[in-house]
Amino acid sequence: MLEWIGLLPLFPLLGFLALTLTGGKPGNTSASLIGVGSIALSFVLAAAISYEFLRSGASSHTQLLWNWMRVGDFTPAFSFYLDGLAVVMILVITGVGLLIHLYSTGYMTGDPSFARFFAYMNLFVASMLVLVLADNLVLLYLGWEGVGLCSYLLIGFWYQKPANGYAARKAFVVTRVGDTSMAIGLFVLFTQLGTLNIQEVLTLAPQQWSVSSGVAVAAAALLLGGAVGKSAQLPLQTWLPDAMAGPTPISALIHAATMVTAGVYLIARTHILFELAPQVQMLVAVLGLLTLLMAGFTALTQRDIKRILAYSTMSQIGYMFLALGVGAWSAATFHLMTHAFFKALLFLAAGTVILSLHHEQDIFKMGGLRKRLPLAFWSFLIGSAALAALPFTSGFYSKDEILLAALAQPQYGIILWLGGVLGALLTAIYSFRLVFVVFYGKELPQHDHEPIREIRGIPMAAPLVILAALSVLGGFIAVPVGAVFGAAEAEPYHASTLIHAIMIAVPLLGVGISYLIYGGHAIAATNLSKLERIRQSAAGAAITRFWFGGWGMDALYDRLLVRPFIALAHLNRKDIIDTGYASIAAFTQAGNNLLVRTQTGNLRWYSISMIGGLIIVIAVGVWR
Repeated sequence: MLEWIGLLPLFPLLGFLALTLTGGKPGNTSASLIGVGSIALSFVLAAAISYEFLRSGASSHTQLLWNWMRVGDFTPAFSFYLDGLAVVMILVITGVGLLIHLYSTGYMTGDPSFARFFAYMNLFVASMLVLVLADNLVLLYLGWEGVGLCSYLLIGFWYQKPANGYAARKAFVVTRVGDTSMAIGLFVLFTQLGTLNIQEVLTLAPQQWSVSSGVAVAAAALLLGGAVGKSAQLPLQTWLPDAMAGPTPISALIHAATMVTAGVYLIARTHILFELAPQVQMLVAVLGLLTLLMAGFTALTQRDIKRILAYSTMSQIGYMFLALGVGAWSAATFHLMTHAFFKALLFLAAGTVILSLHHEQDIFKMGGLRKRLPLAFWSFLIGSAALAALPFTSGFYSKDEILLAALAQPQYGIILWLGGVLGALLTAIYSFRLVFVVFYGKELPQHDHEPIREIRGIPMAAPLVILAALSVLGGFIAVPVGAVFGAAEAEPYHASTLIHAIMIAVPLLGVGISYLIYGGHAIAATNLSKLERIRQSAAGAAITRFWFGGWGMDALYDRLLVRPFIALAHLNRKDIIDTGYASIAAFTQAGNNLLVRTQTGNLRWYSISMIGGLIIVIAVGVWR
C-alpha cells in the first residue's frame, strides 16, 4: 500500500486533465463525479496508506518514482517522503478537501463555469499534495508554485468583475515576493550544502553550520520570507482579505486545508534550520503574535461576513507561527489540523447564509436567522465556539498547548503569553459578534420580499454535520509527529491552576462582552448605542478607520511601492532602453541615406570617387 503514494496527487491531477481537455463540456453531474470522485479516491487511499504506515511503526518511508532531471551533480528526483507530519497533512488536505468539493456541488449549481471550477479545485489539491509529500525542496517548490497559480485562478474565478481580477493579481504578486525569497533561500542551501534533499539538508546543516552563523540565519530568514507570503503573515498579509472575491467554497479551501497552511508546513518541515538560527525563530514568534493581534482588532470593525473570517484565518495562522517560534512544533501541527476543521465549517456555514440571502454578505443586513436557517446556525455556533477556544471544543485544546508553550519560553514567555491571551479575547468577541448579529435579534425587513430558505440537500448538509463533529471531537485526535520532531520539541510548561483558569475565563469573557453589545436584547441595544457614540467621536472614528483598513498596510504599500513604480513607469513611458536601440537604428538609417545619395548612376562621379579613395589609401600608407 505504501508503494501507491504516487497515486495521491495523480487522482486529482487526472480529474483536472479530464475536465480541462474536454473544454468544460461535461454537464454538472459528470463534472461533479469527476471532481468529487478524484478527491474521494485520494482520501480513501490516504487513509489506507496512513493506517498501514502508523501500524508499521516506521519513522518514515520514501517512494522514488523517477529521476526528474540531471544537471552536473545535481539530480533531484520525483520522489515522495512520508512521515508523521506528512500523514497529518495528506489526511487534512484530502479529507477536508473532499467535504468542500462535495459542498461545492450544491453551492455552484447553475454556474455556467461549473466544470472549470472543479478543474481548478482538483489542480489545487494535487499541487498541495505534491508540496507536502515532496522529499526535496525542488519538488516542494513545484507544488508551492502550483498552489500559487491555482490561487490566482480560483480567486479570480468570476473574472467578469474587474475587482475580482484585481484581487487575484494582488494575491499572485504579493505572494510572489515571498516566493522569490524562498527561491533565493534554496540557492543558498544548495551552494552551501550541495543538496536540496530535505532530509540530507537537515542532516548536513547542523554538521557544517554553527548556531547563529551567518549562513544559517540567511537561509532561515529567506525561507521565512516564503512562509509569510503563503501564510499571509506580516508584512505580506494584505492579499488574504481580498481573496474573498472567489466563491465561498474556494475561500474555505484556501483558508482551511491548503494554501495558508503551506508556510506553517514549510517551517515545521525545516525546523532544524530555524533552530540553527534562534534569532529568526524568535522572529517567527513575534511576527505571528503581531499578526494575530492586528488581525483580531481589524476583524472587530468589519461588516462583510467572509472578510471577518479571513481576518480570523490570519489570526489563527499567527497562533501557529507563535507556536513554531517557541519550538512547539507539535502544537503548531495540532492547531493546523483543528483549525482546518472549524474554519472550513465556518466558511461553508457562511456560504449557506450567503446563498440563502441571495448573495448578501453584510452582517448588518442580516438578523434573526436562527430559526429560518437552523443548520447554518448550529454549524456557525459550533465553529465559532471552536474558533474562540471555548472549553471542550477542538480549538480549546490546540490553542491551550500553544499558549502554554509560549509561557515556557525563557526570555519573553510572559509577553508572548499575554499577547496570545489578548488575541483569544479578541477572537471570542468578533466570533460571537458574528453569531449574535447574524442569527439573533430582529430580522431586517429588506428580505421580506425575497423568501429566505435554507439551502439543503445531502451534498451541502453532510459536510456541515461532519465538520461540526470534528470541530468538537478533533481535540482528542493525537497528531503522530513525535518521531518527526523528537528532541527538538520544546519542554511542556506545567502551568498552575490560576493560569489554566485564566485561559478558560478569557474566551468566556469575550463571549460575554459580545453578548452585552450584540446580543439583540434591550441592554445590548443600549450598549451598542454607547459604542456607536464612541465610534462617531473624532478619536473613535480615526481608530475605526485605521483598523478597518487593515492598519493602513495597503495604503503604506501604495505610497512606498505602487505610486513610485507608476511614476517611474510614466517617466519611462518611451522606454530609455528602447531609446538607445532606436538611436542605433536611426544612425544606421541616416548612414544608409547618405550612401544612397552617392548612387547617382553618373560614370564620372564613380570615377572621381574611386580615384579619390585610392589617393586617400595611398596617402595613409605613405604617412604610416
